Amino acid sequence: MDAYSGFARVYDLLMDDFDYPAWAAYYLELLARAGVRPVTLCDCACGTGSMSLEFARRGLRVTGVDISREMLELAGEKARQSGVSLRFVCQNMTQLTLPRPVDALVCACDGVNYLTSDKRALAFFRAAHKSIRPGGALAFDVSSPYKIRNILGNSFFGEERDEVAYLWQNALEDDIVTMDITFFLREEGELYRRVSETHRQRAHEPERLKALLEEAGFTGVQIYGDQSFDKPKPQEMRVHICAARE
Repeated sequence: MDAYSGFARVYDLLMDDFDYPAWAAYYLELLARAGVRPVTLCDCACGTGSMSLEFARRGLRVTGVDISREMLELAGEKARQSGVSLRFVCQNMTQLTLPRPVDALVCACDGVNYLTSDKRALAFFRAAHKSIRPGGALAFDVSSPYKIRNILGNSFFGEERDEVAYLWQNALEDDIVTMDITFFLREEGELYRRVSETHRQRAHEPERLKALLEEAGFTGVQIYGDQSFDKPKPQEMRVHICAARE
């Protein structure tokens, strides 16, 4: 099954400890330090729209983009229930096309890790460059090479909750971790439905991403540690990158 088709149903449940308001605030500060205080923003790989909603609540005009229709259906319903005006578009981020350039483009929560080759990462950066107005910026994060190689790679995870249980087996090869995940989703009573998905993420070296960003036309590339404005530490779990569009 395609990644994030069955997962869409339980994504928010499994991410219930994720501090989206803090992340949105961090990204806006990251952009501000690059001289960008956006009015329009594209949230790429937006998933169920939690980050998009946080940006919109702060007064930004937001377009959320994701490859999963199932995720976007949930995002649209979440926006309607919140009374927040948002636009969601189903697109592959490597072929991103917006009707007009935005002030900033954000890709949070490992979206770039899913681009498992330099070619795909460069395609996204080039599409992002075209989608951002001059004077704007791109900001994104990746799970660090340390995390991919030492925490996720060749590891097993599992959890059981009332609504869902999952078994998660990873295998690392050539800096790509293949994640085979089986979910057991509660239907009615004691009945569960089994859904299996495969996800693949790449350990991107930050300096290599910087080179690809510059090849795509970005300048002033800054690399930071996990929700900080310091250089990443050797065992940093997440790396944030911000690049300017001149």
